[in-house]
Amino acid sequence: MTRAFVLSGGAGLGAIEVGMLQALFERGIAPDLIVGTSVGAINGAFIASREPTVDTALELGEIWRGLRRGKVFPANPLTGFIGFVGASDHLVPEGNLRRLIAGHVQVQRLEQLRTPLHVIVTDVLTGQELRLSEGPAVDAVLASAAIPGVFAPVEVDGRRLMDGGVANNTPISHAVELGADEIYVLPTGFACALTKHPRGALAMLLHAESLLIQQRLHVEIELYRDHANLVVLPPPCPQPIQPIDFAHAGELIERSLTESRAYLDFLDVTDSAAAATAPAERLIAHTHTQPAESFATPARS
Repeated sequence: MTRAFVLSGGAGLGAIEVGMLQALFERGIAPDLIVGTSVGAINGAFIASREPTVDTALELGEIWRGLRRGKVFPANPLTGFIGFVGASDHLVPEGNLRRLIAGHVQVQRLEQLRTPLHVIVTDVLTGQELRLSEGPAVDAVLASAAIPGVFAPVEVDGRRLMDGGVANNTPISHAVELGADEIYVLPTGFACALTKHPRGALAMLLHAESLLIQQRLHVEIELYRDHANLVVLPPPCPQPIQPIDFAHAGELIERSLTESRAYLDFLDVTDSAAAATAPAERLIAHTHTQPAESFATPARS
């Protein structure tokens, strides 16, 4: 059996994957390979370069708890203005994000990682979806996380590459192509319980992107559920925190950990194939009129 972890994008909601990873590692569930897009590639690179243990998840959690928006999306009025008038293809300098990735990936090249990592990127010129499995690790992960219009595309082997989420935010198909027959899907979900509209262009862009990509994921789960044993971890729901907000990582991690533990316990007492993908219901657009129940019932109201 070949087991894959598939980690989706979601900007600041990537903290949710930390709780999922801890719950999996507590049970001794470790990947033979990892496929990641955008922030999922960043989280994936961290765990791929270390032992798949609870301590690794806790270490990743401490990094997330220390992040703030300015460390990832620093305010730079000059860069933003140049991009706005069309003299540049991005609004935010990549320096902080590059340093963040470089500081926590323990190898120079993807093929040197302890666990094979495959990151998904999008070719700017052709729109082609590409899978990077070797080459400079920092450049590959940075390219996968280069949100179009926000960060500059990254040149790798002569091609300008941007956020893999444009083409495939939760690349289950790649895990299947790589031979995985057991796939744990770690979605970040979306802010499904907002009380007010996102403020600012960047906040609105990230929120809209999260809505689009998570609903596409629901479709992909339906498409590939017969190709492998899919297990979809539950993102927190209801969830009022926006992708641009990095100040609530601790809350997201703890909620995700609690939900993931309960869900994995639930799977232990049922042999229903439908139960393994039940959390996908949380990725469909919905509203909340009352607090959602934890598992075993998928949370929609």
